Amino acid sequence: MNFIAMDFETANRHPESACSLALVMVRNNVIVDRFYTVINPQMPFDARNIQIHDITAEDVQDAPTMSEVWPRIKALFQPGMLVTAHNARFDTNVMHQSLARYDIAEPHYFVLDTLQSSKLLEPNLPNHKLDTVAKALNVELWHHHNALSDSEACAGILIAQNKQFGDETLKNLVYQI
Repeated sequence: MNFIAMDFETANRHPESACSLALVMVRNNVIVDRFYTVINPQMPFDARNIQIHDITAEDVQDAPTMSEVWPRIKALFQPGMLVTAHNARFDTNVMHQSLARYDIAEPHYFVLDTLQSSKLLEPNLPNHKLDTVAKALNVELWHHHNALSDSEACAGILIAQNKQFGDETLKNLVYQI
């Protein structure tokens, strides 16, 4: 399976406040590359968000904005590319709102949400949070709410599900952005 696992963290409750982004590129069910950056959201940080991901305004004061990050990653989002995220509604909304904030057209891509696939394929888990699913599938999650760690875990979850259930089962869960 070929896909990109994506994870954003935000500075506050607003989806356009991306403060970090990670992308993990997978080809033939093998992680082949990683991208991570902090992002200056040019917005205030909420204490609750800092408590979750431990990124502060000081950490991103010299970081690029999303409009400066986008040219570096745009080529990865080719039409037809499959993108996965755990709770993809959150991450795809952050992408949409963060790009819209700078009048950048959102690319068209396909999405497979590992939260949804886990609910369907792993129904007996006590919950379907990223850390729970990763542990159940023996996927490493070295620092929950670090975007790179979360993206790597999400990639590992989809790779494990693909190996266990196959392409056809997973294709039925894909939708387009």
